[in-house]
Amino acid sequence: MRLAERRLTLVGFSVHAFTALGAIAGLLALAAIIDGRIREGLIWLIVCQLLDGFDGPIARKLDVKTHAPQINGHTLDLVIDYVTCVVVPVVLMIQLKMLLLGWEITIAGLIFFTSALWFARSDQETDDYWFNGFPAAWNLVIPSFLILEVSHRWVIIISIVICIVQLTTIKFPHLVKVKTLRPLTLSLTTIYFSAMTVLSLQFPDGPDELKPILLIAPLYVVSLAIWRTFIAKESESEEIPSI
Repeated sequence: MRLAERRLTLVGFSVHAFTALGAIAGLLALAAIIDGRIREGLIWLIVCQLLDGFDGPIARKLDVKTHAPQINGHTLDLVIDYVTCVVVPVVLMIQLKMLLLGWEITIAGLIFFTSALWFARSDQETDDYWFNGFPAAWNLVIPSFLILEVSHRWVIIISIVICIVQLTTIKFPHLVKVKTLRPLTLSLTTIYFSAMTVLSLQFPDGPDELKPILLIAPLYVVSLAIWRTFIAKESESEEIPSI
């Protein structure tokens, strides 16, 4: 029995180590961006997203909280997410001069500030799996700015709006767990990440026909957020199992 417990503990710490690999992937993305290897940086950001997508379900399935409680998986995930979802994309924004001259520190500081507050929120997620405020997914927003060649002025305007929304209680869906229109959401999410991956792998020469997907999917998410916040309001009554 003791040997079995040790094996489970080892498995638990291995899952935490798998999560921590996101920090290494984030470092490689950062190094590539600073060195001007932008395509490589975008690819490493995709790797960060994949690691972040798989570690949670694995941890829950293997009951890591029970077998390796010395490490708080949620805190570990938040630390890595701040680096990979906020710091690295903002460096990308600054490095490629995506902002008007003189606005770099203002916008970067605002993103860092509001994102830090969002990651520290005690009400990040509702009981029915909707995020309160925009969930600091700058690793999707800023690469989209780049791939879609958004103008400097619009990058500033959209970034300020998102920073404000991060600190609100506008409800954004967890793309896997929320029940409302779940099949459609999962389908669009899969198409979106597939398009983002292809466009990142082939940057800056990715197929133009995929670029509208980087607009359609976020508009769909915003529509859901507006519906849930201002129209539905009531929480979903049926509990959704974790995936």
